[in-house]
Amino acid sequence: MSKLASLPLFHNITGQAVLVLGDGEAAEPKRRLVERAGGIVEDDQQRAIDKGVRIAFVAFDDAKACEVAAINLRCAGMIVNVVDRPDLCDFTTPSILDRNPVLIAVGTGGASAGLAKHVRLRLERILPQSLGELARKLFAARPDLRKSYPEGTARRRALDEALQEGGVLDALEAQSAARVEDWANGEAKNFDARSETFNLASGDPEELTVKQARLLGEADTVCADAKISSEILSRSRADAVRITCNKGSECGSIGCPRADQSGLTVILRSA
Repeated sequence: MSKLASLPLFHNITGQAVLVLGDGEAAEPKRRLVERAGGIVEDDQQRAIDKGVRIAFVAFDDAKACEVAAINLRCAGMIVNVVDRPDLCDFTTPSILDRNPVLIAVGTGGASAGLAKHVRLRLERILPQSLGELARKLFAARPDLRKSYPEGTARRRALDEALQEGGVLDALEAQSAARVEDWANGEAKNFDARSETFNLASGDPEELTVKQARLLGEADTVCADAKISSEILSRSRADAVRITCNKGSECGSIGCPRADQSGLTVILRSA
């Protein structure tokens, strides 16, 4: 598996106090961010410590004051973000694309906020405003989907088929949200186990075709020979079953660990 530069998390702070220290241009965006996420801004350090506040933003103009505050707050059990000082940060704040409840966070680990912003701006043009409505309707449709697909793998396959490019609920199609209820009430199909085989000439994930990358992201099982790179395998779902198999053309036969797998299996073979 390729190493992540940081662990991306979505933290629920609704109704919780968050410490924001500092004034002026650097601190004000952090206050707005906390309030936008439903948090309550606390601006007194000792009061925050006494309350057991867990998250702190530090935005002093003086570099030494930032360093001292970061040490003291970390010793008090808080995780700390110091504006424009990634070396002092326990966490960084990404550039956020909001399609509530869908949030897409683009981060660079503090390397370049400008780069994160411009990636997010490109995505803004691609993702329809209706994406949030699609998410809400899919959530509401879960009881109907469970009735139609009691088994989790079949349910996941039905969703993958519907949400993929060109599917009835194509995630980038503005009208998809309006189709969810009808789809969940009977238009979904039963999906049998199937497999797709790729012969890869390179371990570079950038050389995957669009189709290969998409199917890797949808696969319930990834069956790969030992030569396939971890960079390629990291493009699959985190919860996908991963199998190392060197049976070649006999993959899936009796005795093969893939034989009993259901759903979509992607078989990766090196050239």
